[in-house]
Amino acid sequence: MRQAPRDEEGGSRSRLSRRKFVAAGAAAGTAALTGTAAATSAQARMRPAARSASSGASACVQIPNRYNKPFEVCDDELFVFMANYKPFENPGFFDAVIGDKLRAAFPGLKIKAVTWDFPIRYEDLDKAGVVPDIILEDPRRRIDRDLEPRGWVRDLTDDLTSEGIDLGSLNPAAVELVKSRSDGGVYGVPLFVDEYVLFHNKKIFDLRGVRAPANGMTYDQAYRLAKKLTFEQELVAYKGYLQHPDLYLEFNQLGLHPFLPTGSENPAPEDIRVNITSAGWNRLGDNLERFLLLPHNIFTTVDDFLLTGHVAMAVDSLWKLSAYALSPLYLPEDDAEEWRELAKNIDLGVTSLPVLGGDARSVYQPNTIAAFVPPQAGKRKQALEVVKWLVSQEAQTELARNGMKPALTSDAARAAFGEAIPGLAGVDTSGVFWGDNAVVTGYEETEYWDLPLYMVFRQHVLKDGLAVRSALKVTEAKDIPAYIKAQAASGKDW
Repeated sequence: MRQAPRDEEGGSRSRLSRRKFVAAGAAAGTAALTGTAAATSAQARMRPAARSASSGASACVQIPNRYNKPFEVCDDELFVFMANYKPFENPGFFDAVIGDKLRAAFPGLKIKAVTWDFPIRYEDLDKAGVVPDIILEDPRRRIDRDLEPRGWVRDLTDDLTSEGIDLGSLNPAAVELVKSRSDGGVYGVPLFVDEYVLFHNKKIFDLRGVRAPANGMTYDQAYRLAKKLTFEQELVAYKGYLQHPDLYLEFNQLGLHPFLPTGSENPAPEDIRVNITSAGWNRLGDNLERFLLLPHNIFTTVDDFLLTGHVAMAVDSLWKLSAYALSPLYLPEDDAEEWRELAKNIDLGVTSLPVLGGDARSVYQPNTIAAFVPPQAGKRKQALEVVKWLVSQEAQTELARNGMKPALTSDAARAAFGEAIPGLAGVDTSGVFWGDNAVVTGYEETEYWDLPLYMVFRQHVLKDGLAVRSALKVTEAKDIPAYIKAQAASGKDW
């Protein structure tokens, strides 16, 4: 059995398989999706890959893996490795949304694109001494966990300039997010944003005679709706509003960075300092606490929006919009029938994330996937040319047509959103582009660690019964220092 990815909801439903719905919450949580860097990674980087003759004149490297599935990478291929975007795992997804267009744009270039886990993982590549030419990955958490420990990143500033890749044309918050993890440089190029949006089930609104939400709704307005839409009828309990508390803090709409400056871009673990008890953090905590403590609006998993059909509103990632619309691209083949049955309980609507005040327009910090070109890439020049094409008008419009929010700031790409997803024809998708992603600030001279912010709400508020301001204090004073100390003792720096 393939290892399940992180469950960002902190729970699971045994009746659903790995490739089914709950396992799809791979954006955050406490267990690792791609694993930690192998202890031998430095030796693997220096060790020449053992190559064997194959496929005519090309030389290929066989990569052993836990599935014992034959897999090789050849030196006449541009090797693209993808991770941490769930739809990448669906057979044919990459080719359908961008791969076929990419190959047409580079007819003389053989491109091999594979997704993490089946059949290979980072550690398998590491052991075989193989480095991808391009890595499509989550920069927020995975630069420090998987790429930097292996030496697979470097500052691309000069390369981007020489190649003519204009970061100024891309989502500024996504660019800043990448920079915030890049030790004073820029390690990657944002390609798209798996935005967080507010889904709503019009059937429940109609049941209560309540008007559906609109873009730009405030949290105060959402809370009033949540109270009206949390009810029981004919022995069925309905929940008004679900939002994952960990992600709410991590992608917070104030752009708050939990780390304090240390005077270095690479401080020692013992020099790391955090602040999650400022006025801004308290404001964030107070805002969400009321939803979580609303009687009978019990937080379980935002996946219940589909699984039960009894949740009026839920904040979740954008890829599920196309999945809820039953696009074959976004549905694992063996689950399609079940999803179609579950979807009968939903009259789908989507708007922007609620905002913190009447004049505010900031939604979450961008949940972006970026392209990285490792310094060891065998086809570095071609890789940079491909990255340039991937952020071009042509490629970004194609991503948008297939239901992905492009990193390129482009009216044409925005207008094309969802054109290739028939199930979205009757859905107002303007909320995907409403407002602006919050821009992370105050990250200079800090080092990112994957902090246990889940302790704030899911442990101290929901289990221990602390008020949120007390939970923030305990997490800052005890949980985070203990986590950093334990990680450092085990040889990790994330």
